[in-house]
Amino acid sequence: MDRIALVGGTQLKGSIPISGAKNSALKLQAASLLTREPLVLTNMPELADTRFMIELLEQLGVTCFWPKGSGRLSMHAEDLTSTIAPYDLVRKMRATFNVLGPLLARVGHATVSLPGGCAIGARPVDLHLKAFEAMGADIVIEGGYVKAAALRGLKGAKIVFPFVSVGATEHAMLAATLAKGETVLENAAREPEIGDIANCLVAMGAKIEGIGTSTLRIQGVDELKGTTWSVIPDRIEAGSYACCIAAAGGEVTLTHVVPETISSLIDVLQRAGVEVEVGPDWVKITRDPATPIKPVDIDTQPYPGFPTDTQAQVMALMTRANGASIFRENIFENRYMHAPELRRLGADISVRGSEAVVRGVETLRGAPVMATDLRASVSLIIAGLMAEGETVISRVYHLDRGFERLEAKLSGCGAQIRRLSSSEE
Repeated sequence: MDRIALVGGTQLKGSIPISGAKNSALKLQAASLLTREPLVLTNMPELADTRFMIELLEQLGVTCFWPKGSGRLSMHAEDLTSTIAPYDLVRKMRATFNVLGPLLARVGHATVSLPGGCAIGARPVDLHLKAFEAMGADIVIEGGYVKAAALRGLKGAKIVFPFVSVGATEHAMLAATLAKGETVLENAAREPEIGDIANCLVAMGAKIEGIGTSTLRIQGVDELKGTTWSVIPDRIEAGSYACCIAAAGGEVTLTHVVPETISSLIDVLQRAGVEVEVGPDWVKITRDPATPIKPVDIDTQPYPGFPTDTQAQVMALMTRANGASIFRENIFENRYMHAPELRRLGADISVRGSEAVVRGVETLRGAPVMATDLRASVSLIIAGLMAEGETVISRVYHLDRGFERLEAKLSGCGAQIRRLSSSEE
């Protein structure tokens, strides 16, 4: 199993291009099931997760063509050969569960394994299934599989989510595009990735109003067509590299960014004493390592609030702050698994329930640590960039699920980072 080794203390200088958003790309891949025509995605991130999704789509009968390094994925679901998504594929990540809605909408039935993925909380699929039931589907859970049928087609419905759910909003929206009549989603999530998916669906012929708001109105159509769509830049990747630069010091420009999607993180970095310059599609991060990091409190919230997916990255930065920071995690109940690993580097972090207190220390020291989940694992990279000596991170398959060419992007800016193969000691 590969590991990543890095030595801290080097300032970063240069530029880092931001890849397409994983959280948008995966659902856009599922959207290929809604049409008999080709769906072509450009700016596609080459990740373990997007490759997993291709495996599942091909099992369902989708023809996929993705030349390595091209960033261009073509998917053609003209004739589906299966409506069964098996456990061996769905268990690898939650996003594969999102083939259920498109299959149900287009074919009228589907059998999909209950999902797996990161262990950062329960993240049940109840809201997904209740939405489909409201749209007329019959659903049975049996032997770890969801068996859903709407043989006469899905029907429009008014669905009020009891709390904001990104996954349920996306999934219900995908299915509603082919339902008969109007579907209204209230208390819908407003993440930029949802807007990206919705706009792609509109380009495919869907009728969606209220994009970017908490109320989505979807008029079902008989069929969708193919299109070519560029995946939105990944705001979580952009935020993660911004924290890397703030931690190590130096001056780096993040290119191919939508700055407004990371405005809450930019605010946090500026309050922490980091210089941030914003352009139309770039963000420049500058910090003199001699300038102390100021403590900042964090409350995670649904978009446009501070994202849970960058909570761990800012926590790593705050381990060297000049004072104490308080973190409140309001999205997932088990998202401080990185805290014990940061403590191995010398961080002073105390966790009690959904709250964590981080007291900045003068020095972090390199040590062997273990990646715990997809997004939080990059917090160990950030801490390692500030630590004295070498940090070696194991279980980096978590990082490979969500970060494209991480070592190359950081080493291109001067970081002392390299991948160790399983054969290397």
